[in-house]
Amino acid sequence: MRSTLSVGVIGLGAMGMGMAQSLRRAGHVVNVFDVRSDVAQKFAAEGGLACDSLEAIAAASDVLVSVVVNAAQTESVLFGDGTPSSGCAVHLQPGSVFVMCSTVDPAFSMGLEKKLADKGLLYIDAPISGGAAKAASGQMTMMTAGTPAAYAKAEVFLNAMAAKVYKLGDSAGAGSKVKIINQLLAGVHIAAAAEAMALGLREGVDPEALYEVITHSAGNSWMFENRMAHVLAADYTPLSAVDIFVKDLGLVLDMARASKFPLPLSSTAHQMFMQASTAGFAKEDDSAVIKIFPGIELPKAT
Repeated sequence: MRSTLSVGVIGLGAMGMGMAQSLRRAGHVVNVFDVRSDVAQKFAAEGGLACDSLEAIAAASDVLVSVVVNAAQTESVLFGDGTPSSGCAVHLQPGSVFVMCSTVDPAFSMGLEKKLADKGLLYIDAPISGGAAKAASGQMTMMTAGTPAAYAKAEVFLNAMAAKVYKLGDSAGAGSKVKIINQLLAGVHIAAAAEAMALGLREGVDPEALYEVITHSAGNSWMFENRMAHVLAADYTPLSAVDIFVKDLGLVLDMARASKFPLPLSSTAHQMFMQASTAGFAKEDDSAVIKIFPGIELPKAT
């Protein structure tokens, strides 16, 4: 269903590009902005409107979807450099909806909702999961929380971008909490998968055979099946980088620390990603966490 409201997407990375494509495929006219103007122009050449600034996309959009990396970038998108006319917040029309898709501290998300409400703007806490392929096909998951008024305007766009749109509360924070728990599992599973494959390599097990057996056995996980395929191909192109899990597992631990809740597995996984980052693999695919293990010979590209 095509809405009479206009939609914009900020950030055409691995997830944002697919989300913008899904909106376009659903029949919406999509405004886009990316700091890489050539990427925005390429999207627009196939249908859509490339905006040359954050202020321009804000002025053109009733619902604005932000798909940037972290809280600092989200702050920059909304409030620019702090001068009166910079950033999206001052250029969105009252009653517009800002949809925040980054993985952030829930307290940050709750504070953002209040800041925007003070400006007459609506907000949906809407972190995402599923990877680039599911974003491109409109099959990803959104973990959302927001007011009924915000959903009334944004829901048609959310449904165009995601197969599952979970409504987890009527105010910000709940979506971010669930996403952080998802990231706890994702990070621990990647670290465990890397450890298992590393042990197999150390013990001289054929890695292809190990992968085949595990992916058809009870020890399998989605992350083992997905990420260890990257290791077998020796392809560490960053679909999700090591430093993403340095950040996300850090958020997991911050949330738990606030209530003095112990997370021993998360702590260990975080240290593994920290070690991989400081060893020079920060920008590689998160499966590169396997490179911290000594005395193993990793598969080479064929």
